[in-house]
Amino acid sequence: MTAGRSALVIGGGLAGVSAALSLADRGHRVTLLESRSRLGGLASSFRRDSPAGRLTVDNGQHVYLRCCTAYRWFLDRIGAAALAPVQRRLDVPVLDAARGRLGSLRRTGLPAPLHLAGALAGYPHLSAGERARTALAALALRRLDPHDPALDGRSFGDWLRRHGQNGRCLAALWDLVGVATLNARAEDVSLALAVMVFRTGLLTDPAAADIGLPAVPLGELHHTRAGAALERAGVRVRLRTRARAVRPAGEGGTGWRAAVRDADGRLAELTADSVILAVPQRETHGLLPPGALPDPGRLLRIGTAPILNVHVVYDRPVLRRPFFAALGTPVQWVFDRTRPAGLTGGGQYLALSQSAARDEIDLPVAELRARYLPELERLLPPAGKAVVRDFFVTRERTATFAPQPGVNRLRPGPRTRAPGLCLAGAWTATGWPATMESAVRSGLAAAGAVSGGRAAETPGGPVRLPGEHLPAHGGDAAQDPAAGAPPVPHEEHP
Repeated sequence: MTAGRSALVIGGGLAGVSAALSLADRGHRVTLLESRSRLGGLASSFRRDSPAGRLTVDNGQHVYLRCCTAYRWFLDRIGAAALAPVQRRLDVPVLDAARGRLGSLRRTGLPAPLHLAGALAGYPHLSAGERARTALAALALRRLDPHDPALDGRSFGDWLRRHGQNGRCLAALWDLVGVATLNARAEDVSLALAVMVFRTGLLTDPAAADIGLPAVPLGELHHTRAGAALERAGVRVRLRTRARAVRPAGEGGTGWRAAVRDADGRLAELTADSVILAVPQRETHGLLPPGALPDPGRLLRIGTAPILNVHVVYDRPVLRRPFFAALGTPVQWVFDRTRPAGLTGGGQYLALSQSAARDEIDLPVAELRARYLPELERLLPPAGKAVVRDFFVTRERTATFAPQPGVNRLRPGPRTRAPGLCLAGAWTATGWPATMESAVRSGLAAAGAVSGGRAAETPGGPVRLPGEHLPAHGGDAAQDPAAGAPPVPHEEHP
């Protein structure tokens, strides 16, 4: 019986909010701590006084897929599903800047994998021979099991080369999708994680990869709507409050004590029957009590990967589509965020999402401006006649965990050796890459572990705990939304 038991969730990203909601739904008395002034972690928004007016800016561009059943549960749970609609059918415009050709990845209603056969057959960015070899590689990938431990230590890039994929195939298809979902190029990706993304998102269910794009700022979803849902559920939320230490309540006893510091520097001690650490791996390592994990040092061996976001506001519309992907240019994905940001007056606000950005993450804003504005004019000729009203960048240097070969062996499950202490975060052993889906799944798994291992129900069925057989699901172009990042987004402008 869990009714009346107390729980402390440390971290107000998607993992922590999901855990808190699930625990409250199970009858726990829940307190949620977040070090920032808002919920949402790395999937949040901030306000900017721009020369173009007052804007609401997402710290990074996040989308999800129809197969993201846990994140869809989250949207339903906070009453926000209508604010992040999903495409009727997958349709991704792909523009080759070098050749000036526009193609698309568009599915039909046929069963998988035939639903993409027409798109591949007419894909102009690959030759006929390359399309044939890509189809054979996709069929071979479809036969792999993402839960096979042997795949984790292998490189996706090596596997692709062994299956006839050349540099053009990687750039025009595999990395086009993989960099956005995994935040790394094929060479640096665990084959197990790549199989999870491609097999589930593109090769199993014809509707799985239909894209969901928020029509409002992320803060409206993950802070405002989520905060209201937490309040209705009876969760006590303490913002701008950081946990300094977590220890057992007493020798040989049960329960936990957490030393916390609020925004005014006041120290306090909170007690709870159970604790969920829903913060990044390094912060988790610092909070773990001795003996909680057999090898806590492995958390520090889970690397991180950056994402750069370039924000450009023009004085007139230059893009007619909601988004597109690009080839033959440094630009990766471009999104129209005019309406969600609140821009009025006839201008247009474009957000460029640049994943696997290790070589660019520390470049000065002026250098990034000189690099990307000409590329946008090359991709979008109307931009050459437009006036740039604002240009700024946001940098998430530790946006996701690095999905390198062998990383799954380092990712812990929700349970620790310490009774009542559990872990959550997109970096934990969900089987997914660092996505919003992975974060929500981890929170639901941790809540289930606290409550005795009962599975949490989502629109696509139960979210099972690591160690059980996880159904295959794909990923989204998202960043790690775990809590604990710096309290203010890293926003820069000339």
